[in-house]
Amino acid sequence: MPGSFLHSFAKPSSDAFINIVRGEMALLWDDKGNEYIDGIGSLWYCQIGHGRTEMAEAVAAQISTLETYSTFDPFTNPIAEALAETISSLSPIPSSRVFLCGSGSESIDSAMKIARTSQIQSGYPERSIIISRDRGYHGTNYGGTSAQGLPLNKVGYGTLLEGVVQVEADDIEAMSLAFQQNKGRIAAVIAEPVQGAGGVWPATREYLEALRRLCDDNGAYLIFDEVITGFGRLGEWFGATYYGVTPDMITFAKGVTSGYQPLGGVITGQAINSALTADPTFFLRHGYTYSGHATVCAAALKNIEIMKRENLLERARQIGQRIESGLAALSLDGTIQGYRGAGAIWAGMLPDGLDATVVRDTMIPQGVIARSIPGVIAFCPPLVITDTQIDTMLDVFAAVIQSQ
Repeated sequence: MPGSFLHSFAKPSSDAFINIVRGEMALLWDDKGNEYIDGIGSLWYCQIGHGRTEMAEAVAAQISTLETYSTFDPFTNPIAEALAETISSLSPIPSSRVFLCGSGSESIDSAMKIARTSQIQSGYPERSIIISRDRGYHGTNYGGTSAQGLPLNKVGYGTLLEGVVQVEADDIEAMSLAFQQNKGRIAAVIAEPVQGAGGVWPATREYLEALRRLCDDNGAYLIFDEVITGFGRLGEWFGATYYGVTPDMITFAKGVTSGYQPLGGVITGQAINSALTADPTFFLRHGYTYSGHATVCAAALKNIEIMKRENLLERARQIGQRIESGLAALSLDGTIQGYRGAGAIWAGMLPDGLDATVVRDTMIPQGVIARSIPGVIAFCPPLVITDTQIDTMLDVFAAVIQSQ
């Protein structure tokens, strides 16, 4: 009989769940005492690892001072202001501002709304179409569900958002055609530098540069969905820096707090900021109850401090090199069909006929948690994982495939 908790992305009829009760750095334990290597960073986000006492202390200190207070006009708080300044300083977008919300899904919907209202404020109300790419995952709110390119995630939710056009991922000719077919009506393009949930598909720099040019030539905004790639996952603070392409907006979440508190946001560039401030009477009627939540922002500031102090961006590069090397060896000996990834996000391509969920579920009793996506097993471990733990993770992956 299912319990009271209705789980996300699960069968509502299921009652078979692994009860995780404790974590320490890259290790987890369930209620039966079983130990696991966290090969996916919980859900692509736990950069600093689990069980960090100083994170708990930072959160407790803020709660004991001011848990939070609304940041709707005319209020603010110094922790939200400090975090926005910090994120802006890390961002590759010059003169950026930062909108804060509670999740990656909220950040996507916020960016889509900001893009459309900024076009209106710039004098182009006809520019309302959002272009996204297939295989893209942009959260599960209605805007993000409309924009994402994973068809099964759209089933059963009725009429989705109008004015969202989808094109084939990484096909710049298809994108160019979409611009031609919707000439003068495009508000923005939204793209993940590395598509994560869609199967770990890194874009090329050339493709992202071409997106930038198309947007510039047509008055559209370029939005990078960096909910997964932001905050060190590619060995840079943002994927935009990794690829050397500057968007007009960056959405973020996940790694900004390493999951210790729920936080998301949108970094906005000069084109957006100028549009929103051109009319001093314009009132941005968008936001969330917990936008700029003081305790959540305190967690983010501490997380960023830890990442800087422990040089986790450099560690991400080392982790990525070790995983890539291991997957390359497995590909060379025929255990897997290939591999793809960037930074510290990688996926091993399974032999034909192997079910990714079966592979994942077989790895779990052997002490490794990875991510199953049709055709691949994905790895995105905490940036504090040890080399020994990486090797064990890949050894278990190989052994499970070879046993099938």
